[in-house]
Parts: sequence; structure tokens; C-alpha cells
Amino acid sequence: MEIKDQVKIIYDALEDKKAEDIRIIEIGDISVIADYFVIANGSNPNQVSALVDSVEQELAKIDVLPKRIEGMGNSSWVLMDYGDIVIHIFSREDRAFYDLERIWRDGKVVAGEEL
Repeated sequence: MEIKDQVKIIYDALEDKKAEDIRIIEIGDISVIADYFVIANGSNPNQVSALVDSVEQELAKIDVLPKRIEGMGNSSWVLMDYGDIVIHIFSREDRAFYDLERIWRDGKVVAGEEL
């Protein structure tokens, strides 16, 4: 399965659980960290947890497992590391504070409909 197909599964899993403001940033040309960042936020800690669970379950269906998941304890910023894809799921407040979209503005923004 191609990496873009995995990003599409992530996007759909987040949309299914009503994630807010899903952004996909292609960073492979500007960083060795990953090929894609997927950034979204939930409206409360329970939704953030539900978003994380949804992504993890959908990727597990295709035998794609995370290398690491960090931040589950406080549920205000969860980082899911899938190697070529790194997913950031925030609370609204933390997303505005850390503003990853500004930091990674040199990356190419990919619309979910383009996947």
C-alpha cells in the first residue's frame, strides 16, 4: 500500500470522528523526519482520545502499527509516529499555541480530496 493511501485512511478516520481542521502537510522534500504530517484537533479530551483510537484502529486493519504514541496521558497533544507519517492530534488551545502549520509552512499542503 502506498503512503498516500495510508494518509487517506488517516484522513477518513479523523473525518469520521469529526476532527476539526484536518491539515495534511507533505514535508518529505524539506525534512528527513517524515514524508507527511497530519494535524487535527478535537473539541475536548474525550474527542482527542477518540480520534487517536480511530486512527490506530483503521491503520491496524491494514497491519500498519505505530512506532510510538506519545501524550496520551494529558490528551492535549498526542503524537502518533508511523515512520513516514506523523500525526499530531491537539486540543484547540494547544494547536493554536504550538502552531505547527506556521513552523512547517515550507511544506506542501495537501487537501484531503486530493488523496
